[in-house]
Amino acid sequence: MTSQRGHRVATSCVCLGGQAACSISGEHHEQTQRKRPAAKSAAKKSGLGKSDIGTSKLSGRSIAILATGGFEQSELTGPKRLLEEAGAKVSVIAPGGAKQIKGWDKKDWGRSVDVDVALSDADASDYDALVLPGGVMNPDKLRLEPAAITLIRAFGESGKPIAAICHGPWTLIDAELVKGSTMTSWPSLRTDLENAGATWEDREVVPRRSVDYQSQTR
Repeated sequence: MTSQRGHRVATSCVCLGGQAACSISGEHHEQTQRKRPAAKSAAKKSGLGKSDIGTSKLSGRSIAILATGGFEQSELTGPKRLLEEAGAKVSVIAPGGAKQIKGWDKKDWGRSVDVDVALSDADASDYDALVLPGGVMNPDKLRLEPAAITLIRAFGESGKPIAAICHGPWTLIDAELVKGSTMTSWPSLRTDLENAGATWEDREVVPRRSVDYQSQTR
């Protein structure tokens, strides 16, 4: 017997493609060499530019960054720095008991970042928004962590903002949060997103502030 539970809720999702990682973090990203017509600053488009985010008054806000070993370094450290400059408290959440997770910097292993909260202790109700960095290894590992998918789904079902960068939307597929949404990503995810019911666009940033989606649990 199969049971099905559907949800119709409003959520806020900002999907960032390959070039966005460079624009938001202010750091070079190897994959950003692919040129797009009339490309503008992704940070400005998404409202995440330094001047814009500085006026967002994020003081008192708590932001979660969910990642594991192999995250693209600029896609975690850049957003983290900008959010903290805007006054937000940012917590890095990771599975397992590691005190640090190591990033991937272009073509080799990069720096490690401290883990603030173990995934087993994380609760979406403690945070105002979620950031999902990319990197190929990072989201691919997180997809195999049921607790990670449960946490991401909880952010979506509560209507809290989610920012998914580059390969980050992979985990949104597993959390059943992409159906009916317009999204972008690193190009290799296009087929996966479309097969999951999303409309894919070749843009640096696709902000969606009030997206209805249908999530189903079988």
